[in-house]
Amino acid sequence: MTPTIEVEHLTKRFGHFTAVNDVTFSVARGEIFGFLGPNGSGKSTVIRMLCGLLSPTEGDARLLGISVRQSPAEIKRKIGYMSQHFSLYRDLTVRENIRFFGQLYGLSRASIQERQDELCEYLGLIPYLNRQAGMLSGGWKQRLALASALIHKPEIVFLDEPTAGIDPVARRELWNLLFDLSAQGITLFVTTHYMDEAERCTVVAYIYLSRLIACGEPSDLKRMPEVTPEGCRRIEIQADAITQVLDRFRSHPHVRSATIFGEAAHFLVDRAFDETSIKQYAAEQGFAAVAVRDIAPTLEDVFVSLTLAEEKRRP
Repeated sequence: MTPTIEVEHLTKRFGHFTAVNDVTFSVARGEIFGFLGPNGSGKSTVIRMLCGLLSPTEGDARLLGISVRQSPAEIKRKIGYMSQHFSLYRDLTVRENIRFFGQLYGLSRASIQERQDELCEYLGLIPYLNRQAGMLSGGWKQRLALASALIHKPEIVFLDEPTAGIDPVARRELWNLLFDLSAQGITLFVTTHYMDEAERCTVVAYIYLSRLIACGEPSDLKRMPEVTPEGCRRIEIQADAITQVLDRFRSHPHVRSATIFGEAAHFLVDRAFDETSIKQYAAEQGFAAVAVRDIAPTLEDVFVSLTLAEEKRRP
């Protein structure tokens, strides 16, 4: 199957500064593609090139077979975009905002009306059609933004941190809508800083300091050797005074890394540091009752491990 997005050796330089360096990946139809990376890593520059807003210095990308180099205007007509910050017209009603974006995409009045009815029914916006956009709650503003991004029936939608600033219930409801859109064959290109959201993506890519350093299904990324090196395992320790436990264990020679996780602590340790040795060391440090269990790495572990490994490789 031909990918809906094909990125090949994409590079962008601003003078002597390389913002994106030789990035290559592909996205299949209907995938939820999570694109992650710290601020300043090149993430936004990649998205701007894919949306036809910025021309690459080298390489190319094709969306639905259309080159971002050769036909950026055509790409803009074929994709949908939903920004992190609410960017619609607050003084216009929900109905007026949707109609306005339909007109921008050159839809006929009849097509706009038909599509408006479909989207507002699907997204639950019908009771709010005559309400000013600025009066909506965060979750409903995001639904309106999604409706505006979908008005012209795009096959690819870019969503830049779509759940930033909305409550957990609205966040879950929005993700349920995204899963449904994916099942309809719409390709979703999502940026997020929430690791639980990254876990929901079909494929996750991680860009760091302009280079793509990992791309794959979340389960595959967790099995990368950099995440849990040979001879190591990941454990969770539960105990009273967990911050003190963390502080004492950090200095143990068999502990590679340690972090607080809720009311427990997560560790990457040498396999030689078995449960008996752990409990014995805890007792020696004055912690009588500790519970120890093996755990799988999280995507947060993946990105922290890959970032540290990348830093070590750099001169």
